[in-house]
Amino acid sequence: MRIEQCSFCGSPIYPGHGTMLIRNDGKVSRFCRSKCRKSFNMKRNPRKLRWTKAFRRAAGKELVMDKTHEFERRRNRPVKYDRELMATTLRAMKRVQEIKEKREKAFYKNRMKVKKHQEKMEAKQDLERHVDLVLAPAARNKEKTAAVVQAKDSEKEKEKKKKAVAMETNVRPCFQLSSHQHCRVRLRKRI
Repeated sequence: MRIEQCSFCGSPIYPGHGTMLIRNDGKVSRFCRSKCRKSFNMKRNPRKLRWTKAFRRAAGKELVMDKTHEFERRRNRPVKYDRELMATTLRAMKRVQEIKEKREKAFYKNRMKVKKHQEKMEAKQDLERHVDLVLAPAARNKEKTAAVVQAKDSEKEKEKKKKAVAMETNVRPCFQLSSHQHCRVRLRKRI
């Protein structure tokens, strides 16, 4: 069973699937579905369409230069059947597939490192911007009460300062008055 590759998108074509186009010059093109065939006929560039393997390779989203790809190349040289050679070839194919999958995972992981770091930084900035949404109501109430206590403390300190100033000038106001009324009250008390 031979699994061909689509000439346009690069996806595998299994036996009994897809279509084949043979030009007058003898060049054979295989397509996995009508979408690929129609795009090819419209002379679209597969490297510009995001869903094709050519785009993924050109954009650096898939491995391009790797020794495991050489094993997939087609060899038209006929080889005499040998049972041992066939067995070793099958074992080698499995091993190559394992290595290829391992390398692809490592490649993907390295590619996603940058994205993870970027997402962390964005999340951190969001937290800094919208901290009030994250805090629990009890914590918010604590902050409010702390602010109120600080405001009360500052008011008490101001009152103490006023009292100290009033004691220095020997004036004990009972209620708030303007400055000239204050003087009259003081004069009345002394008389």
